[in-house]
Amino acid sequence: MLQTLTRPEPLWFIDTLAHVHISGEETDGRYTVVENLAAAGNMPPLHAHGREDEVFHVLDGLLTLFLPGAQVDLTAGQTFRVPEGAPHTYRVESETARWLVVCQPAGFDSFVRDVSRPAADEALPPRDHHDLGAIAAAAERHGITLLGPPGALPD
Repeated sequence: MLQTLTRPEPLWFIDTLAHVHISGEETDGRYTVVENLAAAGNMPPLHAHGREDEVFHVLDGLLTLFLPGAQVDLTAGQTFRVPEGAPHTYRVESETARWLVVCQPAGFDSFVRDVSRPAADEALPPRDHHDLGAIAAAAERHGITLLGPPGALPD
């Protein structure tokens, strides 16, 4: 069945502006696609996904991924897969960066929706508008383990 192509609802997801382009409901749980936009310095807590691989595809800007023993700089057009269970985080190095996250199987989209609130428009959210305790509890419900605070790097 074909679907109407419309821009998904903008969400304030932690310190990013997110759009869930393809949800797990649409793919019978096989995968999901989420677009993110964030400002320089954006860096989520060190974490690991216990249920899915996470693929980063940069559309604009520079994103640095941090994994145990590796640092990967991604620019527009570059893609990197973080395997299930790998501790990782990222940092936006450019003024802003925009990237797609593709997770297989789906589930990340549910986490995004669980911790987000509708954005008033396409603008970035105010910094630190979130509750890290609530994010940690939601992450646990969705099979994501927080391993350290924002700024922490994997060993």
